[in-house]
Amino acid sequence: MTSKKYKFLLSAFMFLAVGAFAQVGGSGSVYDSSVIPAKRMPQQNEFWNKSYNFPAKPRNQWEVGVSTGLFTVSGDVAAKAFTAPNFGVHVRKAFGYIFSLRLQYINTVGKGQNWLASSNFGKNEAWNLNLPAGKRYFSPERSNTGAVTYTDRAGNASATADQVYYNYKTKVQDLGLQGIVTLNNIRFHKQKTGIVLYGGGGIGATLYNTMVNSLDANGNPYRALFNGLASGTYSNRKDVLKALKNGMDKTYETPAENQGSRRPKIGKNTLKPSGTVLAGVAFKLGKRVNLAIEDRWTFTKDDLLDGQQWQEQAWGDASLTGDFDSYNYASIGLNFNLGAKSVEPLWWQNPLDYAYDELMNHRNVKIPKMECPDTDGDGVCDHLDREPNTPAGCPVNTHGVTADTDGDGVPDCKDKELITPTSCQPVDADGVGKCPDPECCKNPKVVVPPCPTDYPSLSFKGNSPALTADAKSMLATCAAKLKGSPTCTITVTGYPEASKASQANCNKRLEAIKNYLVEKEGISADRITTNCEVGGGDKNTVDIKSN
Repeated sequence: MTSKKYKFLLSAFMFLAVGAFAQVGGSGSVYDSSVIPAKRMPQQNEFWNKSYNFPAKPRNQWEVGVSTGLFTVSGDVAAKAFTAPNFGVHVRKAFGYIFSLRLQYINTVGKGQNWLASSNFGKNEAWNLNLPAGKRYFSPERSNTGAVTYTDRAGNASATADQVYYNYKTKVQDLGLQGIVTLNNIRFHKQKTGIVLYGGGGIGATLYNTMVNSLDANGNPYRALFNGLASGTYSNRKDVLKALKNGMDKTYETPAENQGSRRPKIGKNTLKPSGTVLAGVAFKLGKRVNLAIEDRWTFTKDDLLDGQQWQEQAWGDASLTGDFDSYNYASIGLNFNLGAKSVEPLWWQNPLDYAYDELMNHRNVKIPKMECPDTDGDGVCDHLDREPNTPAGCPVNTHGVTADTDGDGVPDCKDKELITPTSCQPVDADGVGKCPDPECCKNPKVVVPPCPTDYPSLSFKGNSPALTADAKSMLATCAAKLKGSPTCTITVTGYPEASKASQANCNKRLEAIKNYLVEKEGISADRITTNCEVGGGDKNTVDIKSN
């Protein structure tokens, strides 16, 4: 019934907290000067005056929180999961949208109980000193035959030894400073998140005091109970733990083994430095309150958080385990944001809010309609247009004037000669100028190449006027020379005998040569002269000479 009352009160407190704080706090706009601290106002003023792109970081609220949860020690004795009371308090401050520092204090109780019996407990004074003088610390010895006997401190030998079941109750206090990194508040497709994931680590100090339950209510050790359990009456873990619970009280009256004077102490508590790693998730319940679920591990260079540092062996003295203990605090808690004229803690803010807000504002700007006639359609209002009749399709400057790079009076959009030298202006309608001839070209000197003299002679066979292949090849060479000297002429001369038949044959040969040069090689007929000179040479030879 009491438990139900506490649950009801806690639920009512959460409801009132959410209702009260959800209505508190301003918008936190970048234009709200009340959330900007004085030392950052110069930057904010530059931002407002549009001389700096970034607004100043706003003043943000502090977070204070309380938590409760499960506390367990990872050591040499099996831990019990459910212990009470366990609670923690903290204060946290953001130093940016990602990083924050948290100072946390936890006050917890951890318990443990082994279900397997131990006999080599002689070095653990918390168990050994409570036994009667004749029963203290049986030391196992192995004989030559392999038999094991146990000798107590009084020198009495026995085939069996007393058994104990290690247990403990430790009270742990922890004060630590932790750096926390927010993992998901930078969001590209959502303004804000209602769930924050975080992780971190830190350093601190651990204060603990461990006790064991080795005596009953009358101050006697549980020797008969423990030895009975170890004899094999119970066969499984559940039955052994149930029998231990029914047979033992809950006094935890005996101080556990501790570091003594080797380590700093505060009263009966041992003080140790510690390191912590943590991970958690927070759920926003309102602008001023959120629910956090967190798990943190703390590591200490100490093996006595559970009051036991000795390793059980088959026989012989116990040895140190060599493993340091650590502890875990899995918690659920309520966090509250405190501070007037401040925005929410920055780990709840999306630093991209302002940038996206500016983008949206520019997209939604509506340009008012203005009376601005533009007769020539060049995009410049008539009252500002210095060229009211701009040709269609021609780009203009801010005064409505078309571009004319070379200043020839023809706009660039129609100018076929974009850069016309001044000396070549005026230009035609296409912007092309007529440049005067340079001085070197006004009175050119005509250089007439000399006429070639090395023309070939042709040979004919018999009385035939037909041109052979060799003759045609030589005529082609002759034609090439004539083409290279267009002002030169030639005379083709044959040498017939005095008879009319020989002279007629000479004329046919010369006519064949002239026709070939004119018709096949393209030489003008007026550049070729023929002559039959009787008795001037061999009748079957024709000479070609330059005039």
